[in-house]
Amino acid sequence: MRDVANAFIFVFASLFPVVNPVGAAPLFLSITGGRTEAQRARLAFCAAFNGFWLLLGSMLFGSIVLEFFGITVPVVRVAGGLLVTAMGWKLLNETGSSTDGALVETSKAASVEDGFFPLTLPLTAGPGAISVALTIGSHHPSGDFTIHAMVLDGIAVLGLFAIALSIWASYRFAVPLVRHLGRTGVNVLVRLSAFILICIGIQIGWGGVSALVAGLHGSMAAS
Repeated sequence: MRDVANAFIFVFASLFPVVNPVGAAPLFLSITGGRTEAQRARLAFCAAFNGFWLLLGSMLFGSIVLEFFGITVPVVRVAGGLLVTAMGWKLLNETGSSTDGALVETSKAASVEDGFFPLTLPLTAGPGAISVALTIGSHHPSGDFTIHAMVLDGIAVLGLFAIALSIWASYRFAVPLVRHLGRTGVNVLVRLSAFILICIGIQIGWGGVSALVAGLHGSMAAS
């Protein structure tokens, strides 16, 4: 039961600060400006639906791509940990004005009728979220089809579903959410999530470094 809870929390806590649906809610309102409430509700569902499948594909099949290029799991964990930490540090210190403006300007020239660009990619599930999902997937050993492993995989999918649900809720109720939290509340939530993201990145990277050091010691002992 503890492993099940840890698997869910790990997936949700790793992805939520990167996806940051609450912080993206004001951008969603800017991008969907001029749409009716019904159209915004449909676009919120599309963004959550597309984001779920995009992250799920990255988590399930990312390890296959890594094996094709001969990249080991510990190396992925170190690189992914560094990337997540850097993203968290950037999110912790940035003002957000330049990024927000760039996304809004991009959206003016793009159609959002399908809910994919730019709502799903890059606003919701951008390269950072895809990288984190790929790193999470690397924790699962390939070829492990035991009952315990499959249960943990199912719980990880539930974690992704919870992320998708948070995306839908944040976008669907973006108007009252932004009005209730205000700019200060959204900023505090983003900064807190960024700090958690830094801690998660260091933890992921440390796991990779530990595996590399253990392998090095094993090689030296064998020789």
